[in-house]
Amino acid sequence: MARFPQPLAASALGAVVLAATLTGCGGTSGADADEITVYSADGLKSEDGSGFYDTVFEEFREKTGIKVKYVEGGSGEMVQRLAREKSRTKADVIVTLPPFIQQADGKGLLAAYRPAGSEKVPAGDRSATGTWTPVVDNYLCFVHNTQELKDPPKTWDDLLDSRFKGKVQYSTPGVAGDGTAVLVKAVHDFGGKDAAMAYLGKLQKNNVGPSSSTGQLAPKTDKGELLVANGDVQMNYANMNSMPHQGIFFPADSSGKRTTLALPYAAGLVKNAPHADRAKKFLDFLLSEDVQRQASSVAGGFPVRTDVKATGENATALAGIMKGVEIFRPDWAEIDRNLASYVDAWKSATGS
Repeated sequence: MARFPQPLAASALGAVVLAATLTGCGGTSGADADEITVYSADGLKSEDGSGFYDTVFEEFREKTGIKVKYVEGGSGEMVQRLAREKSRTKADVIVTLPPFIQQADGKGLLAAYRPAGSEKVPAGDRSATGTWTPVVDNYLCFVHNTQELKDPPKTWDDLLDSRFKGKVQYSTPGVAGDGTAVLVKAVHDFGGKDAAMAYLGKLQKNNVGPSSSTGQLAPKTDKGELLVANGDVQMNYANMNSMPHQGIFFPADSSGKRTTLALPYAAGLVKNAPHADRAKKFLDFLLSEDVQRQASSVAGGFPVRTDVKATGENATALAGIMKGVEIFRPDWAEIDRNLASYVDAWKSATGS
């Protein structure tokens, strides 16, 4: 059985899309020339072109002449795709939420590379063997429709109310990173797997059903199709302008504590990457001070380097969102080892 550590004090401080698009323009023509392929969980790219990836991909092309071919999906699906292509690797870099970066590492899909600047990331937050490092820090959250539900549910038990029937949805554990995090938070908040599964079994009467991508849920919540969904702080804060009718909240545990868990976007060099040298340059770029400053100002998330402090309007707003929320840091390696049993327990409890 997986163990979850005691919470730390809060600081002030994910339907698979599989859509390959080229960002930027110019550069050398040809499918293989001056290009890398990035497989990533959703949340960092915007439909209107103003997202973190949109900005960073273009800046990287301008600086190096290297274009980025982008493939997006749920964290688990990206690792599954990488594994299927193992004999003929197509991706150069993978970015996922935990525990899927650990899963990719355990499957032997990552190569060791410590990007410049990774030494400024706390040792406990990155791979000890240099196979992956976080690039944008982030936290699990839930969102509610602010027009239909001005005050968000305060506790997990509030979500069992009949008014939420067919109006609650969370992404699928074992497939989506944020959905897996819901499972982890439930185990933490209810004090163990059995109690968490018993609750999620009860919640199923209100749950719409599976969703392989968390990114699909925010638009539904904004439109009022859902009243409550899961998400993550970075993704939901970043799309507030285009989806203004969603509010971020954190369900409290039985003692009344609002809790969440660190859920960083983590990047790794793919083993036998077809363009490894270019991919290393990209990873260095993601950990650079300039890009890390944009983790807050553009991405709506948090820098991972301890020597880069978030400033400005977004940083202030994000600090306000996190105020009073207790953050715990799971043992993701242990969760990865036990994930299959937890997902099986969830399927049994919910009939999924």
